[in-house]
Amino acid sequence: MHERNLLYDYRLLFLSYWERVIDMLNKKSLAAAILLALTQTPSFASDTVFGADSYSGEFATGNKTKIVRGGLQWNWAEEWFKSNGTHLGGYWDATIAQWQGNAYQGVAGAKQNITDIGITPVWRFQNDSKKGLYAEGAVGFHLLSHVYNNNGRGFSTAFQFGDHLGVGYVFDNGWDLALKAQHFSNGAIKHPNPGVNLAVLKLGHAF
Repeated sequence: MHERNLLYDYRLLFLSYWERVIDMLNKKSLAAAILLALTQTPSFASDTVFGADSYSGEFATGNKTKIVRGGLQWNWAEEWFKSNGTHLGGYWDATIAQWQGNAYQGVAGAKQNITDIGITPVWRFQNDSKKGLYAEGAVGFHLLSHVYNNNGRGFSTAFQFGDHLGVGYVFDNGWDLALKAQHFSNGAIKHPNPGVNLAVLKLGHAF
Protein backbone atom coordinates (compact mmCIF):
# COMPACT_ATOMS: atom_id res chain seq x y z
CA MET A 1 0.00 0.00 0.00
CA HIS A 2 2.86 2.36 0.83
CA GLU A 3 4.47 1.70 -2.57
CA ARG A 4 1.15 2.42 -4.35
CA ASN A 5 0.77 5.72 -2.48
CA LEU A 6 4.36 6.65 -3.33
CA LEU A 7 3.75 5.91 -7.03
CA TYR A 8 0.57 8.02 -6.91
CA ASP A 9 2.51 10.91 -5.32
CA TYR A 10 5.17 10.74 -8.05
CA ARG A 11 2.46 10.79 -10.73
CA LEU A 12 0.83 13.87 -9.17
CA LEU A 13 4.25 15.54 -9.01
CA PHE A 14 4.85 14.86 -12.72
CA LEU A 15 1.42 16.18 -13.73
CA SER A 16 1.85 19.29 -11.59
CA TYR A 17 5.28 19.93 -13.15
CA TRP A 18 3.85 19.50 -16.68
CA GLU A 19 1.09 22.04 -15.94
CA ARG A 20 3.68 24.53 -14.69
CA VAL A 21 5.76 24.04 -17.86
CA ILE A 22 2.71 24.82 -19.98
CA ASP A 23 1.92 27.92 -17.88
CA MET A 24 5.51 29.15 -18.19
CA LEU A 25 5.55 29.03 -22.00
CA ASN A 26 6.05 32.48 -23.46
CA LYS A 27 2.77 33.23 -25.22
CA LYS A 28 4.31 35.61 -27.74
CA SER A 29 6.96 33.08 -28.78
CA LEU A 30 4.33 30.36 -28.93
CA ALA A 31 2.09 32.49 -31.14
CA ALA A 32 5.02 33.28 -33.45
CA ALA A 33 5.86 29.58 -33.77
CA ILE A 34 2.26 28.73 -34.62
CA LEU A 35 2.06 31.50 -37.24
CA LEU A 36 5.30 30.30 -38.84
CA ALA A 37 3.99 26.73 -38.86
CA LEU A 38 0.80 27.87 -40.58
CA THR A 39 2.89 29.15 -43.50
CA GLN A 40 4.44 25.73 -44.15
CA THR A 41 3.31 23.90 -47.26
CA PRO A 42 3.27 20.10 -47.04
CA SER A 43 5.10 18.02 -49.64
CA PHE A 44 2.30 15.85 -51.04
CA ALA A 45 3.21 12.35 -52.17
CA SER A 46 1.38 11.39 -55.36
CA ASP A 47 0.83 7.67 -54.71
CA THR A 48 -0.41 7.54 -51.08
CA VAL A 49 -3.64 8.13 -49.15
CA PHE A 50 -4.48 11.85 -49.62
CA GLY A 51 -0.83 12.36 -50.58
CA ALA A 52 0.32 11.74 -46.99
CA ASP A 53 3.94 10.86 -46.14
CA SER A 54 3.14 8.61 -43.16
CA TYR A 55 0.40 7.21 -40.94
CA SER A 56 0.22 6.56 -37.20
CA GLY A 57 -1.72 4.99 -34.37
CA GLU A 58 -1.61 6.20 -30.76
CA PHE A 59 -2.82 5.11 -27.35
CA ALA A 60 -3.08 7.66 -24.53
CA THR A 61 -4.10 7.48 -20.89
CA GLY A 62 -4.54 9.93 -18.01
CA ASN A 63 -7.18 11.25 -15.57
CA LYS A 64 -9.10 7.93 -15.81
CA THR A 65 -9.44 8.49 -19.56
CA LYS A 66 -8.24 6.32 -22.43
CA ILE A 67 -7.77 7.57 -25.99
CA VAL A 68 -7.22 5.70 -29.25
CA ARG A 69 -6.05 7.92 -32.12
CA GLY A 70 -5.25 7.47 -35.81
CA GLY A 71 -3.51 10.00 -38.01
CA LEU A 72 -1.96 10.96 -41.34
CA GLN A 73 1.14 13.14 -41.61
CA TRP A 74 2.45 15.48 -44.33
CA ASN A 75 6.10 16.57 -44.06
CA TRP A 76 7.13 20.19 -44.50
CA ALA A 77 9.55 21.03 -47.29
CA GLU A 78 11.40 23.67 -45.22
CA GLU A 79 14.38 22.80 -42.97
CA TRP A 80 16.01 25.16 -40.45
CA PHE A 81 19.22 25.28 -38.38
CA LYS A 82 21.01 22.66 -40.47
CA SER A 83 24.23 21.61 -38.72
CA ASN A 84 26.29 18.44 -38.29
CA GLY A 85 23.78 16.25 -40.08
CA THR A 86 20.75 17.51 -38.14
CA HIS A 87 18.03 20.09 -38.70
CA LEU A 88 14.74 21.45 -37.41
CA GLY A 89 11.84 20.37 -39.59
CA GLY A 90 8.23 19.50 -39.11
CA TYR A 91 4.98 18.11 -40.42
CA TRP A 92 1.20 18.48 -40.35
CA ASP A 93 -0.61 15.82 -38.31
CA ALA A 94 -4.33 15.27 -39.03
CA THR A 95 -5.99 12.97 -36.51
CA ILE A 96 -9.26 11.44 -35.44
CA ALA A 97 -9.56 9.96 -31.96
CA GLN A 98 -12.00 8.32 -29.60
CA TRP A 99 -11.92 9.24 -25.89
CA GLN A 100 -13.51 7.18 -23.13
CA GLY A 101 -13.67 8.62 -19.63
CA ASN A 102 -14.40 6.20 -16.79
CA ALA A 103 -15.52 8.72 -14.16
CA TYR A 104 -18.03 10.94 -15.98
CA GLN A 105 -19.08 13.91 -13.81
CA GLY A 106 -17.00 12.41 -11.00
CA VAL A 107 -19.01 9.17 -10.79
CA ALA A 108 -16.72 6.12 -10.69
CA GLY A 109 -17.52 3.72 -13.52
CA ALA A 110 -19.74 6.18 -15.42
CA LYS A 111 -18.52 6.47 -19.01
CA GLN A 112 -18.27 9.40 -21.40
CA ASN A 113 -17.42 8.77 -25.07
CA ILE A 114 -16.03 11.64 -27.15
CA THR A 115 -14.86 11.88 -30.77
CA ASP A 116 -11.94 14.26 -31.34
CA ILE A 117 -10.87 15.73 -34.69
CA GLY A 118 -7.50 17.47 -34.65
CA ILE A 119 -4.95 19.24 -36.84
CA THR A 120 -1.48 19.86 -35.44
CA PRO A 121 1.67 21.55 -36.77
CA VAL A 122 4.58 19.60 -35.24
CA TRP A 123 8.19 20.82 -34.95
CA ARG A 124 10.79 18.02 -35.00
CA PHE A 125 14.57 18.15 -34.39
CA GLN A 126 15.97 15.21 -36.33
CA ASN A 127 18.79 13.81 -38.42
CA ASP A 128 18.95 14.86 -42.07
CA SER A 129 18.20 11.25 -42.99
CA LYS A 130 15.02 11.44 -40.85
CA LYS A 131 16.15 8.20 -39.21
CA GLY A 132 17.25 7.56 -35.64
CA LEU A 133 16.52 9.57 -32.51
CA TYR A 134 14.43 12.75 -32.58
CA ALA A 135 12.67 15.22 -30.27
CA GLU A 136 9.51 17.15 -31.11
CA GLY A 137 7.01 19.65 -29.77
CA ALA A 138 3.64 20.93 -30.95
CA VAL A 139 0.52 22.93 -30.25
CA GLY A 140 -2.51 21.54 -32.06
CA PHE A 141 -6.17 22.41 -32.52
CA HIS A 142 -8.90 19.94 -31.50
CA LEU A 143 -12.68 19.90 -31.71
CA LEU A 144 -14.45 17.48 -29.36
CA SER A 145 -17.92 16.08 -30.04
CA HIS A 146 -18.91 16.75 -26.40
CA VAL A 147 -17.53 18.92 -23.60
CA TYR A 148 -15.22 16.72 -21.51
CA ASN A 149 -16.17 16.19 -17.85
CA ASN A 150 -14.36 13.35 -16.13
CA ASN A 151 -12.82 12.58 -12.73
CA GLY A 152 -13.33 16.10 -11.35
CA ARG A 153 -11.97 17.89 -14.44
CA GLY A 154 -14.74 19.52 -16.43
CA PHE A 155 -13.94 21.55 -19.55
CA SER A 156 -16.07 24.56 -20.51
CA THR A 157 -15.53 24.38 -24.30
CA ALA A 158 -15.47 21.69 -26.99
CA PHE A 159 -12.51 23.42 -28.66
CA GLN A 160 -9.17 22.56 -27.08
CA PHE A 161 -5.49 23.15 -27.71
CA GLY A 162 -3.43 19.97 -27.59
CA ASP A 163 0.24 20.59 -26.64
CA HIS A 164 2.82 17.84 -26.58
CA LEU A 165 6.51 17.18 -26.06
CA GLY A 166 7.94 13.87 -27.21
CA VAL A 167 10.96 11.77 -28.05
CA GLY A 168 11.09 8.96 -30.55
CA TYR A 169 13.12 6.80 -32.86
CA VAL A 170 12.68 6.12 -36.59
CA PHE A 171 14.05 2.72 -37.61
CA ASP A 172 15.70 1.99 -40.96
CA ASN A 173 12.59 0.09 -42.09
CA GLY A 174 10.44 3.22 -41.62
CA TRP A 175 8.74 2.37 -38.33
CA ASP A 176 8.46 5.32 -35.93
CA LEU A 177 8.12 4.66 -32.17
CA ALA A 178 7.57 7.59 -29.79
CA LEU A 179 6.57 8.51 -26.25
CA LYS A 180 4.84 11.83 -25.66
CA ALA A 181 3.45 13.89 -22.79
CA GLN A 182 0.32 15.75 -23.91
CA HIS A 183 -1.73 18.50 -22.30
CA PHE A 184 -5.22 19.61 -23.35
CA SER A 185 -6.71 22.98 -22.37
CA ASN A 186 -8.59 25.82 -24.04
CA GLY A 187 -5.88 28.42 -23.42
CA ALA A 188 -8.07 30.30 -20.92
CA ILE A 189 -10.61 31.16 -23.63
CA LYS A 190 -13.31 30.33 -21.09
CA HIS A 191 -13.38 29.11 -17.48
CA PRO A 192 -13.29 26.62 -15.91
CA ASN A 193 -10.16 25.46 -17.69
CA PRO A 194 -8.63 22.68 -15.55
CA GLY A 195 -6.85 20.94 -18.44
CA VAL A 196 -5.96 17.29 -18.59
CA ASN A 197 -2.59 15.53 -18.94
CA LEU A 198 -1.93 12.33 -20.86
CA ALA A 199 0.90 9.89 -21.50
CA VAL A 200 0.91 8.88 -25.19
CA LEU A 201 2.50 5.92 -27.00
CA LYS A 202 2.77 6.33 -30.76
CA LEU A 203 3.60 3.86 -33.53
CA GLY A 204 3.84 5.14 -37.09
CA HIS A 205 5.23 4.17 -40.48
CA ALA A 206 6.24 6.00 -43.64
CA PHE A 207 4.34 5.23 -46.83
